[in-house]
Order: sequence, then structure tokens, then C-alpha cells
Amino acid sequence: MHSKPKVLWIDLVTCYGCSHSFYNYPEIKEVLEKIKLLYHPLLPTKEFKIQKSDLLIVEGAIKNNFVRLDFELIELISKLIKLAKKVLLIGTCSVYGGIFGEGVLFNKEDKGKFFKCKDKIISIPGCPPHPEWIAYAIEMIINHKKILLDNENRPKEIFSFTSHMGCVRNEYFEWKVDARNFGEKEGCLFYEMGCQGPFTHSSCNKILWNEVNSKPRAGTPCFGCTEKTFPKENLFFTETFMGIPANIPLGVSKRAYLTLAGVAKSLKNERLIKRLINEDN
Repeated sequence: MHSKPKVLWIDLVTCYGCSHSFYNYPEIKEVLEKIKLLYHPLLPTKEFKIQKSDLLIVEGAIKNNFVRLDFELIELISKLIKLAKKVLLIGTCSVYGGIFGEGVLFNKEDKGKFFKCKDKIISIPGCPPHPEWIAYAIEMIINHKKILLDNENRPKEIFSFTSHMGCVRNEYFEWKVDARNFGEKEGCLFYEMGCQGPFTHSSCNKILWNEVNSKPRAGTPCFGCTEKTFPKENLFFTETFMGIPANIPLGVSKRAYLTLAGVAKSLKNERLIKRLINEDN
């Protein structure tokens, strides 16, 4: 019988949101039964020690002069990455620095601290990342399956899409019909509420949270939490110049966007500009 892959889950500066997200994965028991969990900060495991692992999972951010488990963080993570066959960064804090961080582990643009280890690193940003994303990466790694990665070492099957894809409000976006309050069941959340969906890489509206919901479905705009720009200032605000969004949806030229927006506004959609769900009906 083959021995189970050895997995070490280390916490840096974190709120443990990534761990708690993973706890909500419906098949978490089956995943844990397939591995030998050497250490996890919240689950019942043996005391931490520096050791080899088949998979090192990193939750949390690097912070200078911060001590964890009797090591400064950069020293601790340096030792563990060198001893790991594969490294899975989970959460925007570990991937991009996030809310708590003062640096990143891997970054192709600025040659992050562990750029030389890029071939063993897989990044799953999110605040927190969806439990399905974490489970997908763990399963693929421990089963020695190839994960197709983009230029930021994110799995393409998850992060090739934008949060905008699969959004139930897409028709409102196309016809420029806006929601103006949180929790509204109708209208686009982009123009008035600052939704980041059109330029956020994630599959949140394709793989639902708790298998039933997502922020836009509940009437809350996408925060863009899988991007290196998170958290941005003025979270619920879309910057515009003369009514034109400062940021155009990914992959669309400004000329094409303005043409389509102009056509939509001039033609109107009589079905959508009035409330579809009306208490008087």
C-alpha cells in the first residue's frame, strides 16, 4: 500500500479565514482521509516541527520581524519551502500580501522572495478562497495531476474566468440598468455600487458559496478579493469620468465598450427598466 502524502499546513499572519472556508467543504472528511496531516494550527495534529512534506500549504501573510513558532516568518517559511515538494499558497494574504502583509512569497513581476521556487508554487488567492478551489488544488497535487497555471501561478480552471461570468445580473449590466441599494434583487451592481466583477479573476458566480449563493446574488457587489489590488479604497464606488467608468471590463477596448453602452442606453429594455418583482402584482 502506498503511504499517504504528507501535508503540512502552516499559518503566518492570518485571521484563519482560509481554514474556516475549507472547513465548509462538504467532502472535507474524504480529503483529510487521503493525506497525512503533519501539522495544522487549528486541527488536532502533532506539535509543529521543521520537516519534509509532499505538500506545504501556506495561509497568511509575511510580516517583517514577526515571530511564529519560535521563528521569524521569513526564516520559517524559507526552511519549509526548501523541504517541500509542492507549495500551495491559499488566500490573498499569502499570494499578494493582502491586508496584513508587508511582502509577498511569489511574484513574477517584482521577483518575490521565492521566485526561484516558482515551479513548485501554486497560488489560490481569495479573502477567503472558495473551499472548492482549495480542495481542487489539494486533490490535483496529491494525485500527481497537472494543474494548468496562468502567469501568476493560479490554476486556469478557476482563474481564467471573471466573477462577472455566471453572474445572474449580466442582463442588467448589458442594458445598463442599475441597482442603487444593497440587497436589491434586480439591477446591475457595477455603476452605482462599485462591483469589481468585470475585472476580478474568479469563478464565484459559477461555483456558488455554500452551494447556493454569491455576493451579487445576495445583492452585494464583488469586492475583487482575488486580486492584488484588494482591499481597494472606496470599496463601494465606481470611479467615472463624464459618466464613463475609469476601468473598462477585462479584454474590452474602450471604443467597443462605449459603442455597446451607447446602443444599450438608446434602445432601452422595457422589460428590465421596471421592477419584475413587485409586491403590487
